[in-house]
Amino acid sequence: MERAKEWAELTPEEKREERFRRSLEPADINFSSPEAEKAYYSRLQRLADVYLMKEPDRVPVQLPFGVLPAYWAGTDLKTVMYDYDKLHRAWKKFVNEFEMDTYTGPGAVMPGTIYDLIDYKLYIWPGHGLPDDAKGHQFVEGEYMMADEYDALIRNPSDFWMRTYMPRIFGIFESFRHLQSFTDIIELPSAYFMPFARPDVQATLQALIDVGKEFPKWMAVVEECTREAQEAGIPSPRGAGLAKAPFDTIGDTLRGTRGIIMDMYRQPEKLLEAIDVITELTIDSLLSRAKDLRRTTIGFPLHKGADGYMSAKQFETFYWPSLRKVCLALVDQGIIPSLFAEGSYMTRLETVNEFPKGAVAWRFDQTDMATAKKVLGDKCCIAGNAPASLISTGTAQEVKEYCRNLIEICAPGGGYILSAGSSVTSAPPDNLRAMMEAAKEYGVYK
Repeated sequence: MERAKEWAELTPEEKREERFRRSLEPADINFSSPEAEKAYYSRLQRLADVYLMKEPDRVPVQLPFGVLPAYWAGTDLKTVMYDYDKLHRAWKKFVNEFEMDTYTGPGAVMPGTIYDLIDYKLYIWPGHGLPDDAKGHQFVEGEYMMADEYDALIRNPSDFWMRTYMPRIFGIFESFRHLQSFTDIIELPSAYFMPFARPDVQATLQALIDVGKEFPKWMAVVEECTREAQEAGIPSPRGAGLAKAPFDTIGDTLRGTRGIIMDMYRQPEKLLEAIDVITELTIDSLLSRAKDLRRTTIGFPLHKGADGYMSAKQFETFYWPSLRKVCLALVDQGIIPSLFAEGSYMTRLETVNEFPKGAVAWRFDQTDMATAKKVLGDKCCIAGNAPASLISTGTAQEVKEYCRNLIEICAPGGGYILSAGSSVTSAPPDNLRAMMEAAKEYGVYK
């Protein structure tokens, strides 16, 4: 009898197949009916087939519902951010009334009480920097790392994060500026603990305890919503969370857009050195998540690699090499990087087309899908790009017709997921139903 291969002996393709095989194994779910159980595994198989570049029974759909269930239940984003019971009721109503292939739950709804406790500076949200009736949250652009702080980041990223960066983006951690580096503890630690006598440091620690008590309340509701969807036959993606391109980690929330653009010209070598450091940190973090062999994908929203943000040469120098390295580390472990190309990637398609068949997936926002299918479609699962504007303001028939056209272009041969190009914050319920109807009418493989 031939010995079964150890995980380390498998090829990346074999690891990928094994992850999806495990994701399809019977789950400990109390299904509401035999029909729900059958639908659950059919939907999982459909997604597995499309990611593995096989023809599924039909085109799967990722509905862009985001926080829409709150409004369809007669409430609003601010309310469900703070009232977890209303959050639960809204998402339960949504699951009971909508047909869908996959379900992401209310995790996109930020827990307002927790964000208040940590005094988060990177975002504003309804009632906290935005009007109470705002339908989303907003990133606060800024330089949270100065141009002359690269050496500190490169030398000791953990220390820079804890004593410099975190006090800038979390009000709760302001007092951590007064702590010494943990590496200052060498033998006799008495003096090291002096800062913990400060009232502000003690207040930080107490606030963290309060966060620790609040978080399980929110998480319990998120998990309950997911469980109820599964019992109804709707699976959640078997992903291992989200990640960022190393360039975006620096450009989004450290140096900021203006800062990193200046750095590409004024100190490119220092920027590249920092990107290398962030790349290794990113890989280490993601591979720790990949240890769960039931996980199949990791999502990457790509922010600053779009056409027009930087030249092709800059993309190939600053953006792509580090992202490619991260992706290859995941591919080696059988994880599919699911890359969301925000904006247009028309000038990037040929550059990024260098992975083995089935190794990565791409979701597109404003990229022409016919071109994406032609360049990438025989090697990569692609998704997109029904416009959010059409889903928000068009008629159900217009949405259905647009989706029909996308299916006709992208579905042949498999490897296509019907989805929106970006998030949707306002839409008639029938417009999302139209997306499902289009897939069921036009996306069935013969």
